[in-house]
Amino acid sequence: MAEVEGPGIINHIWMTLGADAPYRDCIFRIYWDDESEPSVEVPAADFFAAGWGRNKAAFIDSAVIAVLPKSGFNSFWQMPFRKKMKMTMENRGEDLLILYYQVDYSLTDIPKNAAYFHAQYRQQRPVPEGEVYTIVDGIRGKGQYVGTYLARAAFDPGWFGEGEVKFYIDGDSKYPTINGTGEEDYFLGSYGYNRQRLKPPPDRNLETKVSFTSLYAGFYVVPDPEAGRELPNKDDPERRYGEYRWHIKDPIRFQKDMRVTIQSLGIGKGRYWWREDNVSSVAYWYQMEPHSSFPSLPDPDELRIPPLKRKTE
Repeated sequence: MAEVEGPGIINHIWMTLGADAPYRDCIFRIYWDDESEPSVEVPAADFFAAGWGRNKAAFIDSAVIAVLPKSGFNSFWQMPFRKKMKMTMENRGEDLLILYYQVDYSLTDIPKNAAYFHAQYRQQRPVPEGEVYTIVDGIRGKGQYVGTYLARAAFDPGWFGEGEVKFYIDGDSKYPTINGTGEEDYFLGSYGYNRQRLKPPPDRNLETKVSFTSLYAGFYVVPDPEAGRELPNKDDPERRYGEYRWHIKDPIRFQKDMRVTIQSLGIGKGRYWWREDNVSSVAYWYQMEPHSSFPSLPDPDELRIPPLKRKTE
């Protein structure tokens, strides 16, 4: 996509993914200077916090990521480089991908203490009962954590967002330096986000959650393609959501290492329980090179979003 001799800085990336290739077949990578392993390796739409697939991208109007109609993906993360940068897109599937894009950069001197941008994708399908989901692990070096995108497929009824987000920094083992109070709290909402009453038949009392987008945090519902809205949270098979949180005003700094996790914990009928939802995520951070090797991406069949499964009588 681009290869530029430095020093310089990427200021903006715009792209749109056309034709029929599933979004998760399209792997976006960025290499800094002469490194052989990428510092950014993420399915393309997930990088823009819109990983739920073609025609399911939410409207996002944030400080560093904008997803605009129709599937106009924009990044405003500033990405300095010293010697060179190389940006690629790999289509790992059999369907055609048409890629339109633009990379805006400046050739300029870069301060000695300016760190390099990184982004890493992970997923678990499902998160096993009683286990935490790891957003990122193995960060080694000095830098600052600047963002999280999380996509959750909720299978059990009830509220899914009771899990604590934990940051293990600079040698933390059993106890984290930062321990959150719940999923929606970390993404800057509260009490399960806003809900709106639906107009179902008289024998049902259903609500749907309301999407929102803001400078540093957002939440969205991926509507059921048949109903055109969120599945009803009573006897549905799966509800799909996206959440983002940018640590721009409040970066989380580390000197040696960092690990970030979230519990897959829910509540319903007056009790808490460990959920077995499908979860995927992107972690965003800056650090000085070299960086630790990323875990291998799942195979294309495992990476693609499975069809929506519906319960049968």
